[in-house]
Amino acid sequence: MEEKIEYPLDVKYCGVCSLPLEYCEYTAEYEKCKEWLKANIPDAYKALIGQVADQLGDMEVSEGAAKKKQTRGGKGVVRAPKKKNVTKKVALSRAQRNKKKYVTVVTGLGTFDIDLKKAAKIFAQKYSCGSSVTGDDEIVIQGDVLDDLLDFIPEKWPEIDDDSIEDLGDQKR
Repeated sequence: MEEKIEYPLDVKYCGVCSLPLEYCEYTAEYEKCKEWLKANIPDAYKALIGQVADQLGDMEVSEGAAKKKQTRGGKGVVRAPKKKNVTKKVALSRAQRNKKKYVTVVTGLGTFDIDLKKAAKIFAQKYSCGSSVTGDDEIVIQGDVLDDLLDFIPEKWPEIDDDSIEDLGDQKR
């Protein structure tokens, strides 16, 4: 079982990842490494493919077999499909949080194809308060900024005119 090793060792390195050939399979550029190896050192390529075939046993090994890549984090954020014939209207309302504290609720910005997360961040910066996206098409802004929003929304997004903004007044959450 003893192998006779002759020194100095002749180690061949990959031209893509600059690692020894047997370590190429652990890099992110494995497909590029295989192509480089096939073009520049075909003997080592055949030996490497033969090694992989021996390790896998009875399973068939093909060069063009697509690898399944693992996606991290599951399904991610599930977005609701856009509805075609929806009236484009922005509704503003105010809801009481405590006896003297209010939150302002903005709905309908999504019908104008406005990114709700970016809009919530803009509102938070403009009014120096907390703002978050809740629900499908709803942004909750901490504080009573209803009157200011009536002027700010058409100024920030010109596609929203004054007629398409509706003030619902006080609402219960």
